[in-house]
Parts: sequence; structure tokens; C-alpha cells
Amino acid sequence: MRVGLTYDLRQDYLAKGFGEEETAEFDAPETIAAIEGVLKRRGFKVERIGNIRSLVQRLSAGKRWDFVFNIAEGMNGVGREAQVPALLDAYGVPYTFSDPLTMALTLDKAMAKRIVRDHGLPTAPFCLVERECEIGEQPLSFPVFAKPVAEGTGKGITETSRVQSLDELVAATAKLLARYRQPALVESFLPGREFTVGIVGTGPAAEAIAVMEIKLLDTAEQGAY
Repeated sequence: MRVGLTYDLRQDYLAKGFGEEETAEFDAPETIAAIEGVLKRRGFKVERIGNIRSLVQRLSAGKRWDFVFNIAEGMNGVGREAQVPALLDAYGVPYTFSDPLTMALTLDKAMAKRIVRDHGLPTAPFCLVERECEIGEQPLSFPVFAKPVAEGTGKGITETSRVQSLDELVAATAKLLARYRQPALVESFLPGREFTVGIVGTGPAAEAIAVMEIKLLDTAEQGAY
């Protein structure tokens, strides 16, 4: 089977002048090589495609694959993680991982929390701050946690994300609004252990395949990952 591999290589964006934080979610050459190696050992013929611009060029030139192994993050817009899946859907090319709706929804954490809450699953109380004048209106009790609503890989999260007072919240949220140009998500702070669970499959066929616990080293920023 022919497998296309879509990804965003961090060094490509750094070479174009993007900053370290802007490219925090993108991958290193070693990561791409490791994924390619596993697929080849499984008997697949792998073609490296790269980012969405490379994918557009190859699709328009008539290239097709049996499926695409997609780990592309995208650069622009709140729907950036949905762009490659949406494009592959348009051309009828199967791909790994989630569809455009899931990718767009889960990047917007406030919308994702509303869906989870409407299905009766517990999620920390939250509010969305879109303008500085709304900062003092949040109804939550301190401590709270503030972060950009649509980022990943810890972007926008530091020691100051855990907020103990209104003054701290004003300072932290104003900084987030100015730096990331998107609403800030403010949630009740949840103490305790943190886990990431890997899931494969959809609906009744979904299966948890591994659990990873996040443990902060003594040298890490306390309370922030």
C-alpha cells in the first residue's frame, strides 16, 4: 500500500522567519523519520508529503495514495488542524486520525467543553474572556487557570497561568488577549495528577491503548505544563 505522510516540519518554518513559539507544535526531522521507519517496517511504501501547501500541489498534479498518515498541525486560523483532513475528504483520500469537525472542535477548547458538558460529562467550570473589559466579570472562585482558547503544546501557559486574585487575572488575561489575539479561557483550577490517554477507533470500536502521566521535574515551572 502507498502511504502519504503529511506533517509540519519545524525547521522549515523557522527558516522562513517564524518564531520559536509560533512553531512550538511542529515536528523535528527525527520524529518524521521515526514514523516513516515504523510504517516501512510494517510493509508500507511511504511518500513524504509535508505541509498542506505541498499536499495541494501534489493533489492538483494528480497524485493519490491508499491513505495518508496525517500529523499536520497547520499554521493559520482556528480551523488549522482541520485543513488537511478537509482537503483529503474533498479528494476522497482516506487518512488516519480525526475528521475535520473533530479537529476544529477540539482546538477551540471552550466549544469542546460545551459539547462535553451538554453530554453530561464533568468538566471544570469556565468562562470565555474576549475583551479586557470582561475580565472582572468572570464568576469563578479563585484559584483559576487562564490560557489561550485555541492553542496547543503548552503555548500561552506559564507559571502565571494559575491565578490567585483578580489583579493577577487582569494582568494574565490582558497579556493573553494581546499576545495571541484570541479569547482567553478561564477555568476553575483543578489540582491533582494529569494523564493523557491514547485512543484508537471510533464509537463502539474505540479502545484506550495507553495512558501517560505528566510529572513535572523539580526544574520545571511549578503548576504548568
